[in-house]
Amino acid sequence: MSARMERIVVVGAGLAALSAAERLRERGFSGDIVIIGDETHRPYNRTPLSKGLLTGQVSTRELPLRSYTPLNVQWKLGNRVTGLDIARRMLRTEQGADIGFDGLIIATGVRARHLPGAPMDAPHVWTLRTLDDARAIDRAMTHARRIAVVGGGFLGCEIASTARERGIAVTLIDRSPTVLHRSLGAPIGAVIGEMHRAAGVRLHLGVGVSGWAETRRGAGLTLDDNEKIDADLVVIGVGTDPNTEWLHNSGLDITNGVLCDETGHALTHAGTRVEGIVAAGDVARWPNQRFDSIPRRVEHWINAVEMGQAAADSLLAGPAASPFCPTPRFWSHQHGTRIQASGQLALGTSMTLLDGNFQDRRFIAGFTRPSDTGPTLVGVVAVNMPRSLLRWHESIGRPANERPSRARPVTVLQN
Repeated sequence: MSARMERIVVVGAGLAALSAAERLRERGFSGDIVIIGDETHRPYNRTPLSKGLLTGQVSTRELPLRSYTPLNVQWKLGNRVTGLDIARRMLRTEQGADIGFDGLIIATGVRARHLPGAPMDAPHVWTLRTLDDARAIDRAMTHARRIAVVGGGFLGCEIASTARERGIAVTLIDRSPTVLHRSLGAPIGAVIGEMHRAAGVRLHLGVGVSGWAETRRGAGLTLDDNEKIDADLVVIGVGTDPNTEWLHNSGLDITNGVLCDETGHALTHAGTRVEGIVAAGDVARWPNQRFDSIPRRVEHWINAVEMGQAAADSLLAGPAASPFCPTPRFWSHQHGTRIQASGQLALGTSMTLLDGNFQDRRFIAGFTRPSDTGPTLVGVVAVNMPRSLLRWHESIGRPANERPSRARPVTVLQN
């Protein structure tokens, strides 16, 4: 640990930030820790925002994240950081105060992407990212009879499932030919799509929204095929953008997030590593050497926890920091079905059904890509088969023919 590192500032007050602060204290850092966040809330669990909170199974009192390590941090909430001066080791804030640091952890996360053409600040059109968003959508759902969800990714599918659980008619719209197409591929996306249809969700796939209009009750949407959709509430879930605007002119490479080396240290536009500055969570783009050398962002709960810890370790270790090489993991619950995944599914060029079958919606599928030693397993998806996922998790990164006991290949599909 650097003897000169007396104050560490964490920009962002979410899960990755809290995880980093905990690890700093666990590693014996006794200096000042300052956590700055633009929301007024302390770190809270975002996972239930599209599910349990909207169904009433989770209350807002259960959302705050609790630390089991004494943190002794300075909280500066409701305070947006507007700039970074690397040479002076100084942060500029919206409130006008400059905050100095010896070490900096960037954990500003992402924000919901706005759909071009959609009305801004309309009372019946929402995105979901924050607790305040979820509260507003919950209030709107109380009076809604018809909801349109624009976006067939995990967030859109979870909102659709939640709305059906509340007895609301749902129309889901996505430009892809299947739901979850970009995340899980066409074959599994088709299975999940049929599950949504069976639950009463009306799917409009392969089309986008070309027009918007206000109606007496809410909003009217015109699709690319000229079909009209009327809704009391519209929830847009078309992806996210990293919160990096405050880093413009800082010298850091912020192309699709904060570019980092394999240890999580931030890089300049010239590719130079900046000592004393690391990034963590959704905003960080780094090369996971478990898979390859291409920098990517990973927007999952477990990654935010693990990368927050790794960022703290790297900051304290400095030049001796170790690469961060996790196996990403995530999950989703939709219409009573558990969907879990491990690895980097997008790297797969083919998919193997390892066990179970699509008809019962109980299966496990492996994603592989070619290598010098033959097909290599790069990811696994389990639908209602959590124990099988645990067996296959440790095989990710190995040749695909190294199968856990009781696993069997059933069929092979191009993804």
